[in-house]
Amino acid sequence: MAKRKFKLSNEQEKELKAAYQQCQEGGTKIRYQAVRLYGSGYKVKEIEQITGCSRPSLMEWCRAYRQGGVEGLLDHRVGGNRAKLKPTQLEQIQQQLEGYTPRQLFGPETCTKEGQFWTVPDLVKLVKNKYGFSYQSQSSYRTLFERCGFSCQRPEAHYRSRNELKVLEFEQQLEKNS
Repeated sequence: MAKRKFKLSNEQEKELKAAYQQCQEGGTKIRYQAVRLYGSGYKVKEIEQITGCSRPSLMEWCRAYRQGGVEGLLDHRVGGNRAKLKPTQLEQIQQQLEGYTPRQLFGPETCTKEGQFWTVPDLVKLVKNKYGFSYQSQSSYRTLFERCGFSCQRPEAHYRSRNELKVLEFEQQLEKNS
């Protein structure tokens, strides 16, 4: 069995413990704790049980700590699609969605024939025209609808094989029999 090379000094343990106690972000706290336990000699299985992390994640965190110290364990993600709209812009979009139909804003060039209801392609057009960018994912537009208080409405199922004339004849036959 290979001997563990990663060991923390007393100062490093204290540094990680202090960072853990000061931190408010849950994911970062888990990283601090996992690295501290691993560097203190705990078994990987025990650390996995305590923190809920996987072995590859633990090894990556230890590598990050060796390279960047406590700062290496911070969450360095930057907001992507979500960060594109400021709260005031979000409010403006919400007001336009509530106050206007797509036809009123875009004329006859709407996604639906009537232009009465907002659709994802119409929202794409609104965001692109007003703010000059577009999200990478369609789900970002659905999330934007949700943040503006709109819900997803599914159209009623339409069966192409259903013959309306036969349905009327059937209903008339039922009325005669009753």
